[in-house]
Amino acid sequence: MVLKSITVGMGKKTTINTEIVVTSKEYRSFFEQIKKRISDSQLKASLAVNSELVTLYWWMGTSILEKQKNEGWGAQVIERLSKDLSMEFPGISGFSPRNLKYMRKFAESYPDFSIVQALPAQIPWWHNVILLEKIKEPQEREWYIRQSLENGWSSRTLEDWIKSNLYKRQGKALTNFKDRLPEPHSQLAQEITKNPYNLDFLSLTEGYKEKELEDGLIAHIQKFLLELGAGFAFIGRQYQLEVDDHDFYIDLLFYHVRLHCYVAIELKAEEFKPEHAGKMNFYLAALDSKLKTDHDNPSIGMILCKKKSKIIAEYAFRNCTTPIGVATYETQIVRFLPKELKGSLPSVAEIETELAKDGS
Repeated sequence: MVLKSITVGMGKKTTINTEIVVTSKEYRSFFEQIKKRISDSQLKASLAVNSELVTLYWWMGTSILEKQKNEGWGAQVIERLSKDLSMEFPGISGFSPRNLKYMRKFAESYPDFSIVQALPAQIPWWHNVILLEKIKEPQEREWYIRQSLENGWSSRTLEDWIKSNLYKRQGKALTNFKDRLPEPHSQLAQEITKNPYNLDFLSLTEGYKEKELEDGLIAHIQKFLLELGAGFAFIGRQYQLEVDDHDFYIDLLFYHVRLHCYVAIELKAEEFKPEHAGKMNFYLAALDSKLKTDHDNPSIGMILCKKKSKIIAEYAFRNCTTPIGVATYETQIVRFLPKELKGSLPSVAEIETELAKDGS
């Protein structure tokens, strides 16, 4: 290896930002090791097999990392290695400088290979790349890996859930499930909740009514089901319950195939009020009496509202006999100009006329 140095000032020789220049012999030995490992991987299994590919990339990243940390090899080695590997294995993609840097970062993030085998090697490589780019905390990264495996998320879906901050929303609704449901059912029920619910796929005007919110969710029922999460099956809207010759209507009714229970959702275009809990308690009692079978678990109620007071909700749930939760939601609000301002603004035709004048 050759150490670079420069002369500055009064003829004094000073080394600045020391950089190791890799000799041809050293690099050739390193390259042969990498090449052999790739060839061996091809013999063991096709690189299309995910765990084999991720394992190979971890090993390559670890090798690059060791050379750069322990022997001071510079960043130029990655460019050279990328070029040589692409020439040596023209039929295999994945050796770009960018991807080699991801391999190095991957190895740096998971120094313990047993952890790699247990989780990251079970998801596609580009899932790992997304997590490396967007998630810093190991615990959060692990949570997204487990969710990807459990739900079969594509890379696009994974990105969408990260963007919506699912990790910090999942299971965060305020509920009385722990007191009203047996374990482990209460924990599983809590895990299907969110707070807040992301309804950004809706565009509602300021001062919207509950019916507009419900209409919007029905119009985008597929997106709403995705936001609710895996396991929800839609039963109907304004689901009718007849009690003592009186008709009552649940805004939205679902069945959760994993929890084996009905889930009633009430929509509120206002802040949570104690009477909302009383009404939901009644609905759930009626559901359990009229729809629930011996094969079903107790029905669950979720109240979605614009905002809530934790203390008020806790008091409201305290004497409810049924499992109820409350959560807020976020949606897009479209604001229109006041009528008195609309007439003072130029029309599109007027703007085009003025632009044409300026152009001439």
